[in-house]
Amino acid sequence: MSNSQREQAAALPIVVLISGNGSNLQAIIDAVQRDRLPVQIRAVISNRSNAYGLKRAHTAGIPTAVVDHQAFSSRAEYEASLQELIDLYAPALVVLAGYMRILGDAFVNHYQGRMLNIHPSLLPAFPGLNTHQRALDAAVTEHGASIHFVTNELDGGPVVVQAAVPLFADDDAETVAQRVRIQEHIIYPLAIRWIAEGRLTTRGDQVLFDQQPLRQPIQYPPTLTTC
Repeated sequence: MSNSQREQAAALPIVVLISGNGSNLQAIIDAVQRDRLPVQIRAVISNRSNAYGLKRAHTAGIPTAVVDHQAFSSRAEYEASLQELIDLYAPALVVLAGYMRILGDAFVNHYQGRMLNIHPSLLPAFPGLNTHQRALDAAVTEHGASIHFVTNELDGGPVVVQAAVPLFADDDAETVAQRVRIQEHIIYPLAIRWIAEGRLTTRGDQVLFDQQPLRQPIQYPPTLTTC
C-alpha cells in the first residue's frame, strides 16, 4: 500500500451537505489539500441543483449529488431519500455547511453524535435566521460563530467551539457577515480535525474533549492544550 493509500485509509470519511455558495465547504477542502485536515470528503450533496458549492466540489474532484426537496411530496420522503444516499458513502461524520433545511427527528436521530452544523452567532444567542441583523438590532458588542452537534432542537445541540468578533457602530449586516465568515473558515475545519484525531467525541448525550466532559464551548483562538 502506498503512503497516499495509507493516508486515505486512515482519513475520517465525511459527507458534506450544502444549499448555496459553499464557502465553508471550500475552507474544508482547502484544509484537506494543505494536509491540515485528515478527512476524506466522500461526497458533497445539495438540495439545490444551482448551489455554487457543487462547482467547488467538482473542481476539487469530489463526487456530488443533488436531492431536490421540491421533488418530494413530504419532508419525511425527502429525508429518507437523502439518508439512503448519504449512507451509501458510509460517512463517520455528516457536515452541514450552509445546508438550509430544518431536519426531522428521524433523520437527526439516525446521525446522532456524528453530525455537525455551523451557526453564525454565539449560541445560544440568536438561533435561526438573520443573525447578523438581529445582533445589530440588539446592540450587542460581540457576535460570532458556533460549531455544534445537531440535535432535535433547532440550533440547540452541544456547542463545541466558538469564535467571537467585535461589532462597531458603523457596521451593517454585510460587514458583520464578512467578519464572522473569516472565523467560520477557521473553526469549522478545526472542529472536524478534533473529531478526526479522536479528541472530540460523544458518549450518549455527553460531549468529550480529550476524554473529559466538555462543559462549555472552546473559545477560539484555543489554548495550547486544545490546538
